[in-house]
Amino acid sequence: MFKVKVQSWVNGKEEDEYVGVGARFGPKIVSKEKYANRTQLTLADPIECCDPPKEKVSGGLLLVKRGKCKFTKKAKLAEAAGASGILIINHGTELYKMVCEKNETELDIHIPAVLLPQDAGLALHTLLTDGDKVSVQLYSPDRPVVDTAEVFLWLMAVGTVLCASYWSAWSAREAISEQEKLLKDGHEVSVNVEGGGSSGIVDINVISAIMFVVIASCFLIMLYKLMSTWFVELLVVIFCIGGVEGLQTCLVALLSRWFRPATESFVKVPFFGAVSYLTLAVSPFCVVFAVLWAVYRQYAYAWIGQDILGIALIVTVIQIVRVPNLKVGSVLLSCAFLYDIFWVFISKRWFHESVMIAVARGDKTDEDGVPMLLKIPRMFDPWGGYSIIGFGDILLPGLVVAFALRYDWAAKKSLRSGYFLWSALAYGTGLLITYVALNLMDGHGQPALLYIVPFTLGTLISLGWKRRELQNLWFKGEPERVCTHMHMMTMQPPQSKDVSSGSSSS
Repeated sequence: MFKVKVQSWVNGKEEDEYVGVGARFGPKIVSKEKYANRTQLTLADPIECCDPPKEKVSGGLLLVKRGKCKFTKKAKLAEAAGASGILIINHGTELYKMVCEKNETELDIHIPAVLLPQDAGLALHTLLTDGDKVSVQLYSPDRPVVDTAEVFLWLMAVGTVLCASYWSAWSAREAISEQEKLLKDGHEVSVNVEGGGSSGIVDINVISAIMFVVIASCFLIMLYKLMSTWFVELLVVIFCIGGVEGLQTCLVALLSRWFRPATESFVKVPFFGAVSYLTLAVSPFCVVFAVLWAVYRQYAYAWIGQDILGIALIVTVIQIVRVPNLKVGSVLLSCAFLYDIFWVFISKRWFHESVMIAVARGDKTDEDGVPMLLKIPRMFDPWGGYSIIGFGDILLPGLVVAFALRYDWAAKKSLRSGYFLWSALAYGTGLLITYVALNLMDGHGQPALLYIVPFTLGTLISLGWKRRELQNLWFKGEPERVCTHMHMMTMQPPQSKDVSSGSSSS
C-alpha cells in the first residue's frame, strides 16, 4: 500500500490537501510535485461507475463512490470514457490496498486509481455538487529508507529501560547494604528478602501479573467505547497527575546528592504527611510543567513535554514495582504478549477494526492520539506524522530487565557473565525488529510485544538453563546468600556451657 497526496484547487484557489491510497494496478504516480499535472475533477454519472458513464470526460479525473463492483471495473469504465484518472470515495475512514483479483491475470489499465477516506471524498463531492470548479494534483513522495524518528525513539526506549534498571538495582543494593550494616551492629531487623527490604517497594506476584493484563483489557475497551473529546481530557488529567509524581520522584532522587540537608529535613503537610523540603521545592516546578504541557499540547513541540513526563513516569514505576523472580516475569510478559496480539490483530473480528490502533490514534477526537505514548515527529518524512511507542512496550519488559540487573549485582556477576547485558540487548533487538516489521507491513500497526517478549524471555531462560541457574532464577529470584549476623552467632564460643561444666568439676 502506497500513499498518494491529492492537492485540491477550488475555483482557482489552492485549498486542502488529502491523502489517499494508490492502486497496485495502473501506471506509477509521479513522486515529485513539480512533475504532477493539475487536472479538472468531474463527478461520475452514475456515481458508483459500475456502469459506463453517460458522458465522455475528455481527460479529466472522475470522482466515484465505492459501490459494490471491483476497483478494476471502475478504472476500465473510467478509462473507456476518456478519464485520465479516478478518485474513489471509500465507505469509511479506513484505507486498504486496491489490488487485482486472482482471476484478473491480464489487465490493460493505463490510468491511476486512488482510494480516498470517506471524509475527504465527501468534501470534494460536496464542492462539485455545489457547482464549484475543482481541480486536483496527484503525486506520491518517496519515504526515506531510514526513519530517523524511529531511530531516536528506539534510543529513547532502550535508554529509559537502562536508566530505570540501574536505579532499581542501586536502590535494592542500598537497602541490602543498610540491612547488613544494622545486623552487623547487632540491631534486630526483620529481613524481607522477597520484598526487596525497602519501604515503598511493591513486589508483584503471579495473580497480580494476570490481573494486570485483565484490568488493562477492560480499560482498553472502556477507552475504545467512550473515546471522545471529554474522555481524552480526563486521560490528560490522569496522565498529568502520574507525570507530576514521576517527574518529582526522579528530580528528588537526582538532586538529593547535592541537597542532602533538604532531603533529610521534613515538614508535615495536610493530607500528605511528612514531606521533605526538597520535595516541597521541586513539586511546584513539576506541577507547572505538566499544566503547561496540558494547555499547549496541540502545539508542534508539545511532544517534548509529553515524552519527559512519560519517561519520568515509566522510570518511577520500574523503580517502585518489582518482579521478584523469573516465574512472575514470565507470566507477566506472556500475558502481555497475548494481550498485544489480541487487541491489535484479533479484535478486528468483533469490532471491525483494531481496537489498540484506534485508541492509539485517538479516533473520534480532535487529539493526535492518547497521551500514554512516547512519540517523535517524522521531521524528514514528506508524509509527516509521528513515530510512537506505548508505555507498556517499555514498562513491562523493563521490569524484567531491571530484575536481571538486581540479580547480577546481588550475585556479584560481571557485566558479561550476568544476565542484564544480554536481556537489554534482547529487548533492543526485539524492538528493532518491530520497526523493521512495521516498515515491511506498509506502516500497519504492529504489536511490539510480539517481537520483544520472545527475545527478552527467551534470552533469560536460555542463559539460565545453560548456566544451571534457571531454578534459582525461576523460583527464588536471587542468589544464595549467607546471613553474616547468623554466621557470627554460630561462630561464638558456647560460654554458658563452659561455666556450667567448670562449676560441676569443682
